[in-house]
Amino acid sequence: QVQLVESGGGLVQAGGSLRLSCAASGRTFSTLGMGWFRQGPGKEREFVAGVSWSGASRYYADSVKGRFTISRDNAKNTVYVQMNSLKVEDTANYYCAAEVMGRGQGRYTYWGQGTQVTVSS
Repeated sequence: QVQLVESGGGLVQAGGSLRLSCAASGRTFSTLGMGWFRQGPGKEREFVAGVSWSGASRYYADSVKGRFTISRDNAKNTVYVQMNSLKVEDTANYYCAAEVMGRGQGRYTYWGQGTQVTVSS
C-alpha cells in the first residue's frame, strides 16, 4: 500500500504560480513512478505530468508543457509540481498518483485525496 498526501493548493490569480507537493509513505518511494492528474469542474480526470522513479524521464500533457515542471526528491519521499503562468482553465482538483512499474506513465494504482487549485481572472 502507498499513502499519498497532497498539499499546496489554493487561490491564485491568472499568471501566478503555485507549487504542489505530495508526500508518500508505505512503500519504497524510489521505486515508484509518480504523477499528477487533475479534474476540473464538469470534466473528466486528466493526466498532467509524470516522472520516472529516478527522475530521469518526465512526461507532460500538451496543455501544461512549458508552464509546469514535475520533480521528485527521493530522500524526502516527495513529488512536486511547479505550476507557472497559471490560467483560469488550470482550475481543478489536483491529484497525486503512484504507479509500481516506476516509469511515470501507464497504469496508476494509488491516489491521493486531491488539493484544490483555483485560478482567478
